[in-house]
Amino acid sequence: MKELKSFQKKYLKALAHDLKPVVFLGQNGATTNFIESVDQALEKHELIKIKFIDYKEKEFKNQISETIVNETKAFFVSIIGHTLILYRKSSNEKNQKIKIPQNE
Repeated sequence: MKELKSFQKKYLKALAHDLKPVVFLGQNGATTNFIESVDQALEKHELIKIKFIDYKEKEFKNQISETIVNETKAFFVSIIGHTLILYRKSSNEKNQKIKIPQNE
């Protein structure tokens, strides 16, 4: 799967609705440690929220989101307000809980 289709993003957004952010992006930006934290959270949870604390500009959020997606090889689901939603299938079968629909 190269990219999520709109119905798949909608499905993941619904699953993410009740999730709390597991990683917070502060003034240090997307440091190596931050990327590692995101990577570990994706491996454990598959679907995560990242909260932007210091950066509120839409342009910056889009730019940093692209960096995070590229570095972690995750799928961009959505940015809602100051929260980024990402998905990546876990390589550990025990953590694979999300079944993404393939057909609408």
